[in-house]
Amino acid sequence: MSKLVAKGIVKTYGNKDVLHGVDLELESGKIYGLIGRNGAGKTTLLSILTSQNPASAGTVTLDGQPVWENPAVLEHLCFSRELNQLSGGNANTMKVKEYLNIAATYFPYWDQKTAERLIQKFGLDVKKRIDKLSKGMLSMVTIIVALASKAEFTFLDEPVAGLDVVAREMFYELLVEEFTETGRTFVISTHIIEEAADVLEEVIIVDKGKILLKENTQELLERSYHISGHEDEVNRATAFLEVHHEEHLGRSKGVTVLLAPGQSLPDQYDVSIQKLSLQKVFVALCGEES
Repeated sequence: MSKLVAKGIVKTYGNKDVLHGVDLELESGKIYGLIGRNGAGKTTLLSILTSQNPASAGTVTLDGQPVWENPAVLEHLCFSRELNQLSGGNANTMKVKEYLNIAATYFPYWDQKTAERLIQKFGLDVKKRIDKLSKGMLSMVTIIVALASKAEFTFLDEPVAGLDVVAREMFYELLVEEFTETGRTFVISTHIIEEAADVLEEVIIVDKGKILLKENTQELLERSYHISGHEDEVNRATAFLEVHHEEHLGRSKGVTVLLAPGQSLPDQYDVSIQKLSLQKVFVALCGEES
């Protein structure tokens, strides 16, 4: 089983630290979800993991081999970034076909049949220039590059941005299909959490440049609850639990709790207990301003 391991990753721009000593281990054969608020450091982390951006401190290795400027390792990695027409890059002047041809030469395991199948499935006009594409079409190009690269570790940054609901469903179906057939590792960074939750085996939450949580998605949801009721009752019920995101309305109070191993829900108090979605858990952990 291959492992991509980051240790002590720090990234500084000027006087600002964007990442603060990040440790992260990604195992092959999983679909990870990377979620966090804008500016949390998600894209910076992905770019460092794939050697598109140097870390200010720390190391990234694949099976013990350094990733940075190591062609033998980099051929197993793909970071399909969100295309931006406002970036002014050379890619914007290319036709889609030219852009994909360059990708085919860059990724040694490129599967042209997969690329052509996805072009047809998305109905993408490969004769159009990148700077003439809609936001949804730009997302389709990044998805095609990611899936056709056949890279063992494939990272996608906001792959469904701009896609309508039908195309988003299509993407997740294609992702699961590819994962099932190949066992490749995918890391999906997205703000549309609920749609992705069902396909994410593990979730990684990034907050203020640090890894706040990395856990099996289902196990996280099974220990996450919202407890509400009269403030005094809620306080008694949650006295020994991990509490997040307090909400007050008069004498009523609501909190999110994450049960630790061996803990159980309180049953002797007059409170309401509800299970939470992944999005609700994320908001509870990261929604409050510092």
